[in-house]
Amino acid sequence: MTNQLLEFAEQLSDVREHLAATPRSIREGKLKRVSGIVLEVEGLPLSIGSSATIVSQSGDLSFDAECIGFNGGITYLMPLDQVEGIAPGALVYPASTPVDYGGGYTTKVATKPLPIGEALLGRVVDGLGRPIDGKGDASQKMTRQSRTILNPLDRTPIHEPLDTGIRAVNGLLTVGRGQRVGIFAGSGVGKSVLLGMLARNCVADVIVIGLVGERGREVREFCEETLGPESFSRAVVVAAPADASPLARSKGGSYATDVATWFRDQGKHVVLIVDSLTRYAMALREIGLSLGEAPVARGYPASVFARLPELVERVGNGEHPNGSITAFYTVLLEGDDVHDPVGDAARGVLDGHIFLSRELADAGHYPAIDIEKSISRVMPKVTSREHLLAREVDHRAKNIMAVIQAIVQLTEADGIANFRKAISGRIGSLARSHTILADNRWDGAELRELIEEELAQTEAANPGKVVKLTKAQQVAACGGPELASCRWAP
Repeated sequence: MTNQLLEFAEQLSDVREHLAATPRSIREGKLKRVSGIVLEVEGLPLSIGSSATIVSQSGDLSFDAECIGFNGGITYLMPLDQVEGIAPGALVYPASTPVDYGGGYTTKVATKPLPIGEALLGRVVDGLGRPIDGKGDASQKMTRQSRTILNPLDRTPIHEPLDTGIRAVNGLLTVGRGQRVGIFAGSGVGKSVLLGMLARNCVADVIVIGLVGERGREVREFCEETLGPESFSRAVVVAAPADASPLARSKGGSYATDVATWFRDQGKHVVLIVDSLTRYAMALREIGLSLGEAPVARGYPASVFARLPELVERVGNGEHPNGSITAFYTVLLEGDDVHDPVGDAARGVLDGHIFLSRELADAGHYPAIDIEKSISRVMPKVTSREHLLAREVDHRAKNIMAVIQAIVQLTEADGIANFRKAISGRIGSLARSHTILADNRWDGAELRELIEEELAQTEAANPGKVVKLTKAQQVAACGGPELASCRWAP
């Protein structure tokens, strides 16, 4: 009896193992059509964001893809990598489905959860979290990031400054921990120079760098030359270069944000650098147009402008009082157009912007920051009154220098002596106007007062000669019939 029970137990165990190795059911679809970069699959309904595996008829080729939409019985997939050798009728399975390739049911291609954890420090991964630095797979030491929407009332307020290591930024555009800042510039103006300075010098526990849509050669240059060994040891580089699929590029920006969020929730101060937000939007544009979305602004569909704030709003301060994400996003202004649609959308959701000047870059001045066009919206919250006063003094001094430079360029005279006399007179006039404004606490000045002061100086320099303005000259100077009503504000 005992032997029979043991034999029965062994048989039952074998049956259980066989049942465990055999899938209860296999859902599959067939590739019906390829339209550009979109694969149309029939007979396999999937939810948005679900992963799938495409297998060739011979079974020797397989690719990962993701569901990006559906229409009736047609499911739209986009491959994560380049797809070759797939013919009509290729079988499509949900990700991780056991498929019999002839040697039993096995999972040949499976989309693993994106790895996030401490083991990512000092690593270079692609937009899907797959290591590309040749240091092996460390995914088993990591955990998956759960993406949740943070209640805005639970965010810790921005209350302390971030030392960026760049004096122009610290002094005139002070950045707070948890701030989102855009770096706006055309091509070749020095965005990479500024990003390198931020990555090397920012005071932070972790630096997460998302290279989205950039040239492939720049990935290694940024890791080895720009970052350096010391900064690279505390950095995570997510690289989704220009030759990656649009889906992989869009996931690169999102994955870099996931990594930064995980470290923030561990109580770390994180600096997130995404280069660039424009190419992230371009990847979303390719996906949207492939699905048939209507373009609304320079070829960008409406979904792009909905996804941008979704990405940006995930960073910043969280619930943990000791953790923060200070983000820097580069925005490429095509043709130096400040009204670029992505730039307009970015300025609306960011907490400040740094504009880079082509004129300064051409003059060899780096970082080529245009202080006049740049702003940090949280600077008053994280700096002292003395700091703000010093910034205002510097701002006014630069305005005066700009006016003097314009005076020099516009002054014409015969000979050096006459030129010196003309310049001296105009600068003296500027100084007197400045005095009048200062006496009025920079609240404005009556145009009559300015003109009368200049006429008095002219009469003093030319004794016996009376200088008066005609009524027509008064009207022309004021832009109206009443001289007393005209004001000149700083």
